[in-house]
Amino acid sequence: MPNRSFGRPIEILLVEDNPADVRLTQEGLKEAKVSNVMHAVGNGKDALDYLFQRGTYADASRPDLVLLDLNLPGVSGYDVLIAVKADPDLRTIPVVVLTSSESETDRTRAYEQHANCFISKPVDFDGFLEIVKSIEDFWFSVVSLPPTK
Repeated sequence: MPNRSFGRPIEILLVEDNPADVRLTQEGLKEAKVSNVMHAVGNGKDALDYLFQRGTYADASRPDLVLLDLNLPGVSGYDVLIAVKADPDLRTIPVVVLTSSESETDRTRAYEQHANCFISKPVDFDGFLEIVKSIEDFWFSVVSLPPTK
C-alpha cells in the first residue's frame, strides 16, 4: 500500500557498511505496512554520490528518508550528515542516524549536525527488526513531511 501522503512507495536510502545490518533492515522494511523501495550504499562517498546524483548514481531517485550509520569507511557518516543538512535541496530529507554507538558524544554531535533522530541499534535480531518497523511507521504514518522537490 502506498503511503497516504506520498501516493507512491517511499524511497529510503540506507547508508550502512555492514552487510548483515543491510539484510536486517531489508527484512524489517519488508514486514512494514508502508510500501517502500530501499536503496543501500556501503560507504559515505557512495552516499554523497547518490544524494547529489553524481557518477553511477546520476539517475538516482531522491530519497524520502536516509538511514545513516556513523562509522563508515572513508567519508564518515558525520560528513554525509553535514553535507545533506548544508544543501538547500537536500536539507529537508529526514536523516535518521542508526548506529551501533551508544556514546553520548556521538549522540550530541549528530544532533548538533541536525540529525532528525538518533537510534542505537539493538544487538538482537527481533529488537533490530522492531526498530526498523517503528522508524518507518513514525516517519511515514505519523509525521507530516514537506513535499519532494
